[in-house]
This record gives sequence, C-alpha cells and structure tokens, in this order.
Amino acid sequence: MLSKSIILKSNPLHRASSFKKVASINRMYSTGISENKVKIAEPVIADAPNVTKRKRSTRLTQPGPSFEDFVSGNASSFSITDPILEAKRDMEKIKKLPSWLKVPIPKGANYTKLKKDVKELKLATVCEEAKCPNIGECWGGGSKGKSHATATIMLLGDTCTRGCRFCSVKTNRAPAKPDPMEPENTAEAISRWGLGYVVLTTVDRDDLADSGAEHLADTVRRIKIKAPKTLVETLSGDFMGNLNHVEVMSRSGLDVYAHNLETVEELTPFVRDRRATYRQSLSVLEHAKKTVPSLITKTSIMLGLGETDEQILQTMKDLRAINCDVVTFGQYMRPTKRHMQVVEYVHPDKFDYWKEKAIELGFLYCASGPLVRSSYKAGEAFIENVLRKRENK
Repeated sequence: MLSKSIILKSNPLHRASSFKKVASINRMYSTGISENKVKIAEPVIADAPNVTKRKRSTRLTQPGPSFEDFVSGNASSFSITDPILEAKRDMEKIKKLPSWLKVPIPKGANYTKLKKDVKELKLATVCEEAKCPNIGECWGGGSKGKSHATATIMLLGDTCTRGCRFCSVKTNRAPAKPDPMEPENTAEAISRWGLGYVVLTTVDRDDLADSGAEHLADTVRRIKIKAPKTLVETLSGDFMGNLNHVEVMSRSGLDVYAHNLETVEELTPFVRDRRATYRQSLSVLEHAKKTVPSLITKTSIMLGLGETDEQILQTMKDLRAINCDVVTFGQYMRPTKRHMQVVEYVHPDKFDYWKEKAIELGFLYCASGPLVRSSYKAGEAFIENVLRKRENK
C-alpha cells in the first residue's frame, strides 16, 4: 500500500476542514482503494481577508505648535480650538433663545374657559395649532379682562392643502370635508365668551370649489347676529387668486380683512408654498379694499428669515401703494427641526425702528415686536388705534 503524506497549511480558518479531508483519505487507503482510482486534491484554502483598522484622526482645524516652537518659546502664541467642542457650543447657542423671546406659562380663568369651550364645541384655533407663544396673554385679555381678549379660531378643519416651510399646521392634498355645523358652533362660542375682538382664520383649501370663501363668510354673518358688538377680523388665504371669492369675503360684514405676505418678495419662493406668490397676495389685499373702501386691510411679515432692510422697506412701500392700512412685524420662530432654520434673532430695538418707519409711510397702525403675531393683541390694536383715529376725524 502506498504511503501518502499530506502537509496541512497552518491557516486557522481552514484547519478543521483540512483534518476531515485527511481522515477520509486515510480510510480509503486502509480499505485497499487503489491510488489510481482516487484523485487526491490539495486542500484549497482561501486567504484571510485583509482588514485595515480605521485610525482615528486627531488633527485639529488649525495646525498646532511644532517642537521648535516649544524650544524657542513661541508655543504660547498659538490658539488651538477643539472642533468638536466648538460644534457643541454652536448648537447650544442655536437652542438657547434670547431673553426677550421667553414668555410665562399660560394660565388664568378666562384662558381656562376658552380652552374648555374650544374643546367642547370641537373648534380648532391657530393659537394652539401654530404653537403661538402669546396664547396666554391673548386669551386672558391681560389686565383689561375678557373684553380685550382675542381668540383666533381656525375654520375649515385643521389640515392645509399647502405646505409652507415655516408653518406647523398639518398638510394633506385631500383633507376631510368641512363641518357644516362649524359656522353655527363658532358663533355660539363667540357669544358665550363675550370677546371684544375675534380673528377667524382658515387653512388653505385648494380642494374646494370656492376655496372655502362661502363657509367663512357665513361664519362672519352668524357671529354678527349672535354677538353684534364683537369686532371680526378674517385672516384668509389667497383663494388661488380668484378675486370673486375675495369679494364674497369683503361683503360678509367683517371689520378687518387680513391676508399675510409673510415675507419679502425675494424670499417668498423659498418660504411659502409655490402656489402662493407675493404679487398674488398684493392683488388680494388691493381688491378687498376696492370692493369695500371702508374695510380695514391688514398684513403680517416675519423677520429673521434672511431679509435685508432694503427689501423690508420696499415691501412696506408696495403695501402702501395698494392702501393697506395695518402691518405687523414679528420674529420667525422655527416650530420643529423639519422647518426652515432661523437666520437671525432680531433685536427688539430693530422692531421699534420698523414700527416708526411704518407710521412715517402712512400706515394707520403697526404692531412690531419679537413676539408679535398677525393676530397678537389684535383687539387692543384695532380698538385703541384705528377706531379712535376715525372718531377724531
């Protein structure tokens, strides 16, 4: 019997399998199997994968001192920063709001009552949906009580057909159908609260034939019947540029027609939904004023999105050219991480500057401040400034 020796390679990954092959071959020899009938194959052993360990880089963003610098005494002149630590500090700065943007927790009897009625009557408010920081102050009415309280009720549901990059309201191409009882329930709530001023706003409903104009106008008419002393402002969309729908709203009996430009013309394509344009919004405000000349027209602009002073001034001039009466300025606040970032937290002194400019340009009233929103203290602003000016004429 032929003797055969097999030399095993020492790779540990294949040593066990090679031993099994040796045992099998030895059994074949012991049973008298001819060498010519058995072809012994050299065990094929794959090379172990060559794994390269990733080295952790310790390089800083700026080169540090060399050995010669330490010897010569120049090492102390180098300023070295840890990039990881600096990144953490930057994040802390972004998260930390300036002191002028902090507000107290909402509370008070009037606030609690409004919140309870809103839930009971199944109403939606933009104060809650848009996470407005002034909800406690507006709903409470401040030191003047509920006659000066302002509530902003959102009609036509809580889901918008558009998706602006600054807004936290839910979006969907096909929202639920409007509640037919909403106009009556809204009027009932307003009569219960005894508010001096109410703002009716809507989500954009491009899925409806009239964009919800008749629904909103019906709500205004019912409020005027049940609470005739309450001043009514509507903050509506652009109705896709259909001026016939603007006329329906203008003739509904409201006191203030509001439609927001939101930002300057140059930033509009990046901030608002593509279906909302700067010029289209101007045409809405202009047509409302032409339809009912005695109507107060109003708009709101957010600051801190990267706009320039020249752009803001031009926007104000465009508004005065169409006889817009009231403008408000407020700080843009990022609702969630999914929304566009804040470029700048504008100082309160700058807001005061824009208020003075607005009065110089001929606006009847301007509310301007970091926490100002389109309906912030709307009742107080309207009653104390616009109406009194009319009485003195």
